[in-house]
Amino acid sequence: MPKYKTALVTGGAGFIGSHIVDALIRRRIKVYVVDDLSTGVKKNINPNAHFTKMSILSPLFPKLLKKINPDIVFHLAAQVNLRQSVVDPPGDARINVMGSITIAHECGKLGTKKIVYTSTGGPMYPEGARIPYSEKTPPAPISPYGISKRSAEMYFNYAYHVHGMPYVALRYANVYGPRQNAEGEAGVISIFAERMLKGQPTMITGTGKQTRDFVYVGDVVRANMAAMNRNVVGEFNIGTSRETSVNTLFKKMAKIIGYQLPERHVAAAPGEVMRSALSYKKAMKFLGWEPKVKFDDGLKKTIKWYERG
Repeated sequence: MPKYKTALVTGGAGFIGSHIVDALIRRRIKVYVVDDLSTGVKKNINPNAHFTKMSILSPLFPKLLKKINPDIVFHLAAQVNLRQSVVDPPGDARINVMGSITIAHECGKLGTKKIVYTSTGGPMYPEGARIPYSEKTPPAPISPYGISKRSAEMYFNYAYHVHGMPYVALRYANVYGPRQNAEGEAGVISIFAERMLKGQPTMITGTGKQTRDFVYVGDVVRANMAAMNRNVVGEFNIGTSRETSVNTLFKKMAKIIGYQLPERHVAAAPGEVMRSALSYKKAMKFLGWEPKVKFDDGLKKTIKWYERG
């Protein structure tokens, strides 16, 4: 197992990326962060990390990558909004496909020891598939976002076969926790928390019976550390295998916060998945990973962070 002295985290000012940066620094790894701050927040970045404000689409990015020459790359920089991908598929593909191809190509030439890629779970699998979704289910994304994430996985697989550069693609369920941005990043929990704590009306799209698999950010960070340290290659679901409806989520959060306003329903988003949950059996077998944080405990921690403002 290679020892890593230097790591690059693209999107390291974002919600999940900044937590990964903290974990790497705790392990005394020298960390470089590249983020264009389009959705990331500078105050999220650990002061011990070396930060460059830059898009992975910048023509200067390959030169910076060569200069850093990281042992390992955690690639999180992305267009993460599924609805935005439907509005602007070319924009989604530029970041999620072309940006990832640049990383696969340049890191392959540099001899980077490993790439840990942030992929997606729910949009990756056909809705008719058996729940919880398993990696054995052939991917069949129908949204531009899901398609772009699958494309990037395939390019990293190509780089592995051509350059011998190992990669791990972590297909996340719905990640939640402190630092999630209600404005820029997908996250019903962050949106609900912000509105409930301000005493504002809280909207549920559609019936609210749609289910999601909510996984706590601390558990996701542990999955990234396992992906770094284990001698594995390929795609792994990172979720809890449990479904929670949006209506149930609303009630749980309202109870914790003491929110009194009734729920309001608005029209369902076009193409929204009705049910989603990811099996973590493969991650347990090969990464030694399983979710540890109970949903109610994770919700309380997250709401406490939002209360602090």
